[in-house]
Amino acid sequence: MTETDELCGSAESLAQQLTHIELERLSYIGAEEFVQAFAIQTPLVDPAFKDPRITTNYEVYMEWSTRLKRLVVTDIVRHIKSKKQRVRIVEYWVDTAKECFNIGNFNSLMAIIAGLNTIPISRLKRTWSKSVATEQFTILDGQMSSSENYGSYRTLLRAAAARFNKDDKKLCIVIPVFTLLAREIHNLCDQCLHKLPNGHINFEKFWQLAKQMTEFITWKQVHCPFPKTAKVITYLQATPVLNDDGALLASFNCEPPQTEQEKELYDQLMAKAGRVHSWDQISRGRRQKQTDLFMYQ
Repeated sequence: MTETDELCGSAESLAQQLTHIELERLSYIGAEEFVQAFAIQTPLVDPAFKDPRITTNYEVYMEWSTRLKRLVVTDIVRHIKSKKQRVRIVEYWVDTAKECFNIGNFNSLMAIIAGLNTIPISRLKRTWSKSVATEQFTILDGQMSSSENYGSYRTLLRAAAARFNKDDKKLCIVIPVFTLLAREIHNLCDQCLHKLPNGHINFEKFWQLAKQMTEFITWKQVHCPFPKTAKVITYLQATPVLNDDGALLASFNCEPPQTEQEKELYDQLMAKAGRVHSWDQISRGRRQKQTDLFMYQ
């Protein structure tokens, strides 16, 4: 079993390799893909202008964020028998999130925070109680919180954009949270479709759209200033990760269900996976082989 921290090295090094992946994937996305993604979802646009083939890179990048979130979860819950190992990996990913924050890689930061906030990880009370990273995680989680329409994150992004300098390796990285960027551009495209009450084109919205696109193109064209480690990048993009059901089952085997609701959920997952034992039966000594519960994708 490959240990992420042993392969990738320090949290700073891992954050740098994640930044390589982000910038490479971003570089393939053209501004037209945002417009085409909007067109596909909007009935007001003539079908003749809709071409799903144009949005391939856009969709692949969306999938990468989901994969990274699942990698974080998988990395923690696969240590079923060792709470000490789970604590170590939780702290490693929190440190990596902090380094992504320092770099300006907000997309990886958001994916890591999302992974740590999933039910399979957040329910591991015994694991979190032994971690020294809880306070740091709470701070980072607050910075990326959805409250006030992601107000804290938007403030951070504006500050990073204002400091941006493509010739300074400490200030040249601005990687926005892609789902939020796509949503903003989608909303601007929608507003551009609607004329003002006097029948004129809404030039202000077109200008805002152009500004967003220009910033995006500038940020994605930056050359990553960090050393590249091919085996780490391959591992991050190709190692198997647990799907949602597999992650939750593994979590229950790390720390048993504590509430009636969790026990019911465990029984539902076991039935869905084709197992016949309830949690009460398993708790009396009929625990299934742990590796059977893993469902990779």
